[in-house]
Amino acid sequence: MPELKHKVVVAITGASGSVYAKVLLQKLELLKSQVAAVGVVMSDNAKEVWQHELGDRSFEKISFKTYSKTDFTAPFASGSARYNIMIVCPCSMGTLARIASGISNDLTTRAADVMLKERRKLILVTRDTPLSLIHINNMKTVTEAGGVICPASPSFYSSPKNFEQLASTVIDRILDLVGFEQDTFRWNDK
Repeated sequence: MPELKHKVVVAITGASGSVYAKVLLQKLELLKSQVAAVGVVMSDNAKEVWQHELGDRSFEKISFKTYSKTDFTAPFASGSARYNIMIVCPCSMGTLARIASGISNDLTTRAADVMLKERRKLILVTRDTPLSLIHINNMKTVTEAGGVICPASPSFYSSPKNFEQLASTVIDRILDLVGFEQDTFRWNDK
């Protein structure tokens, strides 16, 4: 039986935390042997936030296939393409709300809708704080529908030395959640 290779959608929204998206894309590049395809969709706000927070336009050089936020011909806009993982990183509260409400008004929310209806892995890396009751209820709705809320809450027990290492503590957890094999810090694993 051939080894399963993941087909991954990465959606990047305009929430603060572009470093998380950057580290996620870098790590997926390193895990290419476990990947059949990666499709990336990025909102206009995400591009502005990336440029502001990271001080560059390196998102223009993403090594994976990128899709316009309105490209409903992207393969992951349909369940028949069999993309099995979607990671929204970072995930704005507006995107969370649209996903929770079933509003598929762009490629990100359509792809998330596909993941939920097909019972595939959907990870929302929420970044805002504090949370309103509306945010919490939207998280509850997505969780009850089969999605996973994985807040961008870094850990410190691996003694990260810079922002990218700190972001890696979140991204490594996400990659574990979706089933990638990786070499990463494990608590008390001697």
